[in-house]
Amino acid sequence: MVWPFMFTLPLAMTTPGSPLMYDEIFPVHWYEYDPVNDEGLPKPLGLSLGLLTVAIGQLLVLGVFFCFKFGYFSSGMEPLSVQTKGARPYEFVEGLVTHLAQPEGFGLLGSYLAGTWMFKLMPPMYYSFEGGIDWSKVFICLVIQDGIQFVMHRLEHSVSPTFYKYSHKPHHRFTNPRLFDAFNGSVLDTLCMILIPLYATANLVHCNVWTYMAFGSAYANWLTLIHSEYTFPWDKLFHLVGFGTPADHHVHHAFFKYNYGHLFMWFDMISGTYKNPSEFVPKAFNKDV
Repeated sequence: MVWPFMFTLPLAMTTPGSPLMYDEIFPVHWYEYDPVNDEGLPKPLGLSLGLLTVAIGQLLVLGVFFCFKFGYFSSGMEPLSVQTKGARPYEFVEGLVTHLAQPEGFGLLGSYLAGTWMFKLMPPMYYSFEGGIDWSKVFICLVIQDGIQFVMHRLEHSVSPTFYKYSHKPHHRFTNPRLFDAFNGSVLDTLCMILIPLYATANLVHCNVWTYMAFGSAYANWLTLIHSEYTFPWDKLFHLVGFGTPADHHVHHAFFKYNYGHLFMWFDMISGTYKNPSEFVPKAFNKDV
C-alpha cells in the first residue's frame, strides 16, 4: 500500500479519465514552455507540482508508518525492531517535526530543485508535460542515483578524517537510527551525497516532468524508509533481489564499514562491502530482519 502512495499526484494527473488530468485543469500557457527557444524564466507549474508530489508522498508514507508503528495493522502489536536493543523511544510528533524541519533535508533539497528548474539548469526534456510516467526511466534514475551516491558515500568515509568529521559524521551519531533520522546530518553531507548525484543523474537520464516527479518522490521516500527502526513486510523479498532494507542500512549505522549503498545493495556486493544483516544475529540484530 505504501509504495503507490509515493506517486499519488503524477498518477492522478496523467491517468486517462482522471478528473485531475493536468490538461483539463490547467490552461496550456501555464505549462507549455520550450527552454531552448522561449525567452524568460520557465513556468513554475512543473516545479510546484514536483515539490507537491514529494510532500504528498511523504505525508502519506509517514501516515502509513504511524499506523504500522503503533500496531494498527497488527492488532496492537509493536513491529519487530531491527536491533536487539529495541527501537529508540521517542514521541512521534517530536520525530515528525524534527524530520520535516531539517534545514539540510527538505529545505536544501527544495532550494536545489527550485534553483535548477527556474535557472534552466535541467536538460530541456524535463520541462515537457507530454506523455505520462516512464517507469523504466524512473528505475534507471534510481539505480544511477544510488550508484553515484554509493561512490560519494565511500569517499566521505575515506577522503580524510577532517572531511568526514564535518560531512558525514553528524549523521553517524545515530547508531540505532529511527525513520526520522533520514535527513538529519549536515549541509555538506547533503551536498555531496544527495545533490551532486541528483544533478549528475538528471543530466545522464533525460525524461519528462512526470517521470522526474515519480523518481524524486520514490527516492526521497525510500531513503526515509530504510532508516526505519522496524522491519517491513516486504523486506524478505527485497533481500532476495538486493534492494535496500532498514536492516541493510542499520548494518552501516551500527558498524560503519559495510553497506554503503542505500536503495540497492548491488554496488556493495560488487565491491565486497556487503554484509547480510543475518550475520549479526542474535548479538546485535533480531532474527528474521
